[in-house]
Amino acid sequence: MRGKRVAVHNPVASPSEQPNRGISKNMYFLTIAVVAVVGFVAGTRQNEMYSAVGSLFGITISTDTIDTSSLQTTFQRLQENYDGELDVPSLIEGANRGLVEAVGDEYTVFMSAEEAEQFDKDLSGNIGGGIGAEIGVRSDQPTILRILADTPAEKSGLRAGDVIRMVNSEDVSGWNAHDTAMAIRGDIGTTVKITVYREPGEEQEFSITRAEITNPSVESEVQGGIGIVTIRRFDGETSSLAEQAAEDLKRQNVTGVIVDMRGNGGGYLTAAEDVAGIWLDNQVIVTERQGGKVVEELKSGSSSILADIPTVVLVNESSASASEIVAGALQDYGKAEIIGAQTFGKGTVQKLVPLERGAELKVTIARWYTPKGRNITSEGIAPDQDVELTADDANEGEDPQLDAAKAFLGG
Repeated sequence: MRGKRVAVHNPVASPSEQPNRGISKNMYFLTIAVVAVVGFVAGTRQNEMYSAVGSLFGITISTDTIDTSSLQTTFQRLQENYDGELDVPSLIEGANRGLVEAVGDEYTVFMSAEEAEQFDKDLSGNIGGGIGAEIGVRSDQPTILRILADTPAEKSGLRAGDVIRMVNSEDVSGWNAHDTAMAIRGDIGTTVKITVYREPGEEQEFSITRAEITNPSVESEVQGGIGIVTIRRFDGETSSLAEQAAEDLKRQNVTGVIVDMRGNGGGYLTAAEDVAGIWLDNQVIVTERQGGKVVEELKSGSSSILADIPTVVLVNESSASASEIVAGALQDYGKAEIIGAQTFGKGTVQKLVPLERGAELKVTIARWYTPKGRNITSEGIAPDQDVELTADDANEGEDPQLDAAKAFLGG
């Protein structure tokens, strides 16, 4: 019985449109216990048995059912009267989806097998078949913002700043980043043709063979003695990558650290705990409450590699969930100056529950609170320094938020 707790806002379909909630992996021992017991009772009174064993471990397992007779009636009348062929599996999926949507919680959703698979890929950074270019919108045009190292995009000669005009002879001028990225993606080993506009007035076409692309969740560099750690999401690799980056920056004797979590929509909650532990030593970073009652208290790791190094956290309107948990904890403990714009404000935790045929249910199970008891739902984390980054700034390659962080650290 897999149950992964989630706190992610909009995990993205492309590396440029920053995801979407945080997840903590919990593999319950209950699975083994239930299987062993049910094996002996040969399935008799199975619902009651699951509930009884679940209660031993403090886990609620519902034995309630609902009256689906009206659904059966609707299906039968549809079958009797519809002039066409019915896709029964699609009807069943639609019924499941409608049931979950009727809850009225935007974060409680039904995901088909395909959607669940894509969700996992987006959260892990496993893009699949692509070229290795991060795409954004500049001056209302899809533009290459960054080229990943050792990828088809880099080898082809594409550059950051190239404006994308055509993808496979289709005009994409004015498209958003997501749609452009999806047009470029495809099966590994296939070819995509991309036409770009490059200053001054030069237009070029590139024929690029797609390869498997993985976008790392953490990258770091040193500028003027200040370490910059960019965390794009909280996935299964984030903990180790962030700790490696911290150790590397400490070896280089940086005078300050900037943690850039702008556009970070969240990920695994355990990764957020570990990242917070780079500054905090086994301290509470978040509490989860159900109906106002504390049900779990989560603590940071205890590596605290950068505890004594001045730190700034950069956030914006797309920083959500797990990234808000880290920013909120460091702010509450006075371990970092928060600079940028008010964050998204997603103060709930979800759990991923497997369903039949590979589908998954993502369901809200709790609200989370910062160490000082703040729930940031709809309000977000207010930065200590509110610094705007306008569209004009982005179009001109300016970054006043990063500049403010460097200035704070004396860079």
